[in-house]
This record gives sequence, C-alpha cells and structure tokens, in this order.
Amino acid sequence: MATVKVLLRPSKLNDKGLAPLYLRIIKDRKAKFISLSIYIKPSEWNEEAGKVRKSHPNSARMNAMIAQRIADAEGVAVEMETKSKTISSHKIKEKILGTAPVDFFPFADKHIKFLEKEGIIGSYKQYLSVIEKLKKYCNNKPLYFDDITVSFLQDYEEHLRTEYNNRQNTIHGNLKIIRKLINDAIRLDILTHNDNPFYKFQMKLEKTTREFLTEDELRKFESINLSDNFKTQLYRDMYIFALYTGGLRISDLLLLKWANFDGERVQVKMRKTKTMVTVKLPNKAIEILFAYKQENNTPEHYVFPILSHLEDYSDPKVMHSKLTSAVNAIDKKLKVIGEKAGIAKRFSFHTSRHTFATWALRKGIRIEYVSKLLGHANIKETQIYAKIVNEELDKAMDVFND
Repeated sequence: MATVKVLLRPSKLNDKGLAPLYLRIIKDRKAKFISLSIYIKPSEWNEEAGKVRKSHPNSARMNAMIAQRIADAEGVAVEMETKSKTISSHKIKEKILGTAPVDFFPFADKHIKFLEKEGIIGSYKQYLSVIEKLKKYCNNKPLYFDDITVSFLQDYEEHLRTEYNNRQNTIHGNLKIIRKLINDAIRLDILTHNDNPFYKFQMKLEKTTREFLTEDELRKFESINLSDNFKTQLYRDMYIFALYTGGLRISDLLLLKWANFDGERVQVKMRKTKTMVTVKLPNKAIEILFAYKQENNTPEHYVFPILSHLEDYSDPKVMHSKLTSAVNAIDKKLKVIGEKAGIAKRFSFHTSRHTFATWALRKGIRIEYVSKLLGHANIKETQIYAKIVNEELDKAMDVFND
C-alpha cells in the first residue's frame, strides 16, 4: 500500500535560505517526490508533526493546504491500487500531476541525433557510448528525470567503477555528459534549477600529469636521423611544426591546406571549437612547411601528404574515421621516435600542444595570447599551464635551501 507524507528538503535550500516542501509517495519501497511550491525556513518546520510551526505568519493556511494535498494524493493512490495491484509510485505521481514526467533517454537520443546531423562525429560517438551504457544499467527501461537523484548518481558511479573497471576520470567523463543534458533540460524549462542533482553531487577528477618536452629533449627529438623512413620523418616534422604553430591540434594539422598559408601566416578554423585562429609562423615552422611543398601543389592540396585532395571527405563519418586512423598511426610512431631519442615521456600530439603552452608562458607571452593561440574557449583552461610554470619556478628557488 502506498504511503504519503510531506517532507522538508533542506538539501535544496534556495538563495534566500528557504527550503522546499515535497510530497513523498512510497510504493514498494520506491519513493517519488512532488514539489508543493512552498518554501520556508528549516526552523519553521515541525518534522514530527509534519506541519508548519505556528511561528510562521501563514502557518494555518499552509497547513490546511498541506493536509488537502495529502488527502488528495492518498485518494488517488487508493483509487489506483483498487484498480491494479501492480501500480507504481511513479504512476501515482503521474496521475497526481496530470502530466507524464519526461523520460531522460528520448531527450538524450534527440541530442545525439543532432550531433550526428551536424557532423560532430567525435561528440556523437562519445554521447552514444555513454547513453548506451546508462540504458544497459537501467535494463532498457525508462529513466525519468526525477529518478536521477544524488543516490542514483552515487550508485551509477560505483557501477561504472566495479562493473566496467572505469577509472575516475572516465567516470567523470560519463557523468559530465549526463550533467550537460540535465543542464540543457533546465534551459528548456523541462526541469527547474532546484531539480538538478549535480548541485549536491560532487564529481571527482584524478590529477593527471601533463607531459611536455624540455628544450634539450626537443633538440634530441629533432636530431634523430629518420631519413630512411619517409612516414616516420613526416610524423616527426608534423609534431615539431605543430609545436611551433601555437600547439596546433593534430586534426587541424591533418586538414591544413596550402590555401591556409599566405607565405607568412596560417589561418585555421579549429575543428573542435569552430574558432578561427591566425598564427604567424616562426622560421622553423616555415622551413618544415616548404620541405613538403611540391611544384604541382594547388591551394586545395593538403600541406602534409596524409589525406588526399582527390578523395571525398564530405561525409563527416568518413572524415572522422580517416582522421582517427591517422592519429592512431602517428601517435604510435611518435612513441617509437621518443624511445629512440632516449626520452622517457609519453608521446602524442597532446605533448606537442602542452610543450608549446609551457614554453610560451616561460618566454613571457601573455596568458591571454597563449589562450587565443591554443583556441581555448575559456582562459581557465590555459591557467593550468601557468600553474605548471609557477610550480617549476618554485622548484628552481629551492636551490637556495641547499
């Protein structure tokens, strides 16, 4: 039999320090909550009596309304239980509200289809994987927005850790997507800010080390003789070029065409952020660029001969597949070159980007300029590198303690 009670939820305090009252319906040990749209100070609520204290100026009117809402809810519950023995707390809530709560999964699927349609294939695949995993956890049953509570998130976090052996940062990535979709629902007025469980749920991240090369390590990397293998030399040159070109991402480098180069600068519309960045090339980058210039090159030729201007990459999925394959091949080769150079660090194009950022800040380039060159949407992303540089300066000053 369903039970109905009114509870104060101090965990949902608003900016004025007032907490909301909720109708709680429990059926088969599963609880559902309905907001009464009443906010009071926690000190004005008598938990034992389930009433607003007389110290509140409108206590009589509020208590009468609460009693009526409880009576109405109990009436609905009894009526539904009389007709069906398998009725759930969710169905009782739906009947009381008169509208069906929104299922999270169709809402998420709509966003996934949007990403696919817009050709944002990396994000499309990431969202699809995360939501499919969540659907499996829910046994492919509906997951209503009001089912996504702090306790649900805690249980799911533990599930990802134990069943999938996911590391903390992978779990964070999964939960970040769920949080993003809930924030979208709030912007669309499907939920209110008070319904967001992530306000009370702490998402954890493990600190990771951002690898970057010292100037000595880069010289070793540059000086390795790779003339016997064109592809290996090409990948090494691309890495160095990216470093000297504002930490250009590998996907943007692969798509770089001669049309993007005016003899002094490259202008790139970043694939990830859609922002336009213009970089004046230092001599080292120009030297590498012209090493790959052929007499028959047109503006539509790619600078680095990995993609072909004769192939059709208009399908975003085809382009994504081609870029992913190329990136994997390049990163594997870079690790081999790094080992050959005697550099005991993880090698990928991320380290090229990290190296540029730390070098630029060390050489006195203003952080907002570094942020612009990296194509960061928020300067907070760039401040991570400033922190690394400051930590290095702190260590340098320790010589005075010797």
